[in-house]
Amino acid sequence: MRATASAHFAFAPQLCPSDVSIVSKVTVLKPFVPRGLRRDIQGLRAMAVTLVVVYHLWPTRLSGGFIGVDVFFVISGFLITAHLLGHVPTRGSDLVAFWARRIRRLLPASLTVLAATLVGTCLFLPETQWRTTADQARAAALYVINWRLSSDAVDYLAADNTATPVQHFWSLSVEEQFYGFWPILLLVLGLLGAAVGARRAVIGVGLAVVVATSFVYSVVHTASVPADAYFNTGTRMWELGAGGLLAFCVAGSGTGTGGGTRRTVSRGRWRAAVAWAGLALVAATAVLYSDATPFPGWQAALPVLGTVAVIAAQAPDSGLSPTRVAAWRPVQGLGDISYSVYLWHWPLIVLWPYAFNSTRGTFDNLAIIAATLVLATLTKRLVEDRFRTTAWSSRTGRTYGWAVISMAVVVAAALTVSTVTEHRSDQDIKRTAALLAAHDPCVGASVADHPHCPASTFDDLVRGPAAASSDMSDAYRGASDGKSCFAAASGFRSIPCTFGDPDGTLDVALVGNSHGGQWLPALEAIAATRHWRIHTYLASACAINETPQVFNPPAGTDGCLKWSRRTTKEVVRDAPDLVIVAASVARKAEGTASLEAGASQFKRGALPVLRSWRNAGLKVAVIRDTPSPQKFNVPDCVATHPSSFDSDCSGAAADWLHPDPLAAAARALDDPHVRVVDLTPHICPDGTCRPVIGNVIGWFDGSHLSATFSSTLGPYLFRALAEAGLVD
Repeated sequence: MRATASAHFAFAPQLCPSDVSIVSKVTVLKPFVPRGLRRDIQGLRAMAVTLVVVYHLWPTRLSGGFIGVDVFFVISGFLITAHLLGHVPTRGSDLVAFWARRIRRLLPASLTVLAATLVGTCLFLPETQWRTTADQARAAALYVINWRLSSDAVDYLAADNTATPVQHFWSLSVEEQFYGFWPILLLVLGLLGAAVGARRAVIGVGLAVVVATSFVYSVVHTASVPADAYFNTGTRMWELGAGGLLAFCVAGSGTGTGGGTRRTVSRGRWRAAVAWAGLALVAATAVLYSDATPFPGWQAALPVLGTVAVIAAQAPDSGLSPTRVAAWRPVQGLGDISYSVYLWHWPLIVLWPYAFNSTRGTFDNLAIIAATLVLATLTKRLVEDRFRTTAWSSRTGRTYGWAVISMAVVVAAALTVSTVTEHRSDQDIKRTAALLAAHDPCVGASVADHPHCPASTFDDLVRGPAAASSDMSDAYRGASDGKSCFAAASGFRSIPCTFGDPDGTLDVALVGNSHGGQWLPALEAIAATRHWRIHTYLASACAINETPQVFNPPAGTDGCLKWSRRTTKEVVRDAPDLVIVAASVARKAEGTASLEAGASQFKRGALPVLRSWRNAGLKVAVIRDTPSPQKFNVPDCVATHPSSFDSDCSGAAADWLHPDPLAAAARALDDPHVRVVDLTPHICPDGTCRPVIGNVIGWFDGSHLSATFSSTLGPYLFRALAEAGLVD
């Protein structure tokens, strides 16, 4: 992300002579705006990209460095609006010419980095990450990746996906969407203003209304749906618009210094003080903010106002002014290549550990910085500058033609990667179905009962790592319509689904969160021979419990509690023959500092739920929460260590098991009709949890059982239920 207009610009002193007085009345500061380089803006660019890079390399050292993106937004809004106010679009051809200039400035470098990153992905990343990266690269090439990430962020299972090397393009997408909307807005406002004879007033009021509306939306949406708000163009528009309003306020404010030498010195000191204050505000947020800070919302106003102050002050490059520091050649040089630095740094950070098979340390981080600077400098000289100055590319028609061709090439490359990965997955799915239908004892959980089975190898995997990453229960996709069966934050609207034999002779209620949904394949395997009908009562990240669980936004806390109480009553009302409940505790108990600290509260909160079902005469099986590594993604680990996954991706069952308050509550009831079923011995035989069991990858991420492996646990689940006296 970066400011997209050149730092070389000049304000038009006015839009039309008759409106100068109106602009003067709304001017916040009256800085001298010279033609030529704005060294203070170049310095801001250098500061912004430094904050972002340091944050990504050492997130604990500069926890709020992500606000560098917001600094870039303000700069971009200011420079581009300054340009537009000097050449206010009055017809469609003006818009076409404006967008052509943006294309020449932005696309060559971004598409170059995207293409290089796709190559690096196929060379270095595990195949489990190819499809997601390719899909996001396609969205990035079309400048809509922020909406893709916004959708993933509110998807419980996708929210924890490994960050792709193109994820940082989200901010470029926001900018491009701003560049599409903003000139059209100015065109409409300009025509409307001309019609009523108050062009500047209409433009000023119109821009202010858009900025204010976006700010209010940002505050409200960040409070209600923070995961979506971070990437949402509507919540970010006001940040770019704030820079635009500043450009409007200073346009036509005069270019003379006036007032004599003493007054000039006094003004210079004042401007320097304002600029220092603005920089201090930006620096303070970079240090004090963290990933826990709701963002953007009103919190983004602080770095935005700090940036506005620096630009508006336009401090001189003499005395104690920060512009004097910004004028240093290294600072100006970094500001000049800041766009390319932003483009290159994140792919290098993601790819580096895989390329060199090591965990990033200080030396690696320094090497990444050096490589970023080298690649950014080359990109600036060989790509950015060349496409801006080459005669053939300056023609509007050719610009759009080459843009379409270049984008199509990158999109086609990304589609090719996705298609190849999808084809492999389809082949794996067919192979899986055939092996499961053959009841091969050496496939899945049954391998522990057959010591003659050969050791699992990468080449013999039933599903490769890429296919295993999407090998999840049908509950995540719905019974038939492809929609999830999970109630989701923050409303937690119940979504009932039915699986198994629709004419089944035994009704089973499957209750829980995603760790309950992972047992659906096992139950479906049982249902195929026992004629069970399975009804699901599931919620994402919400454990059925009377103890409030902390969600962000807080509305989710109340929504989860209401879902728990409603579901408890619905199960009683539906009176199934058997209730199977399983859940992990994914959220802290209200008023506690950690998951572990709330274990006793969750145990107490589970007791009323179990008693309610027992008092209604229901039989209840609580499946003890399954072991999982949680600290790493299992398919990723297998793909990264194809010849040594058994040693590099395994762990002791004692380390992979996590507290289960629901099971603890069931044991405390000591009721013969409420029993705990623990299948850990079949998941981690001999006390060791291995990533691959009987040539089947056991987990589709770092926490949830894969559907294939879960289905092979079906016979063992039925046996445990029968031994507990819950089924015949």
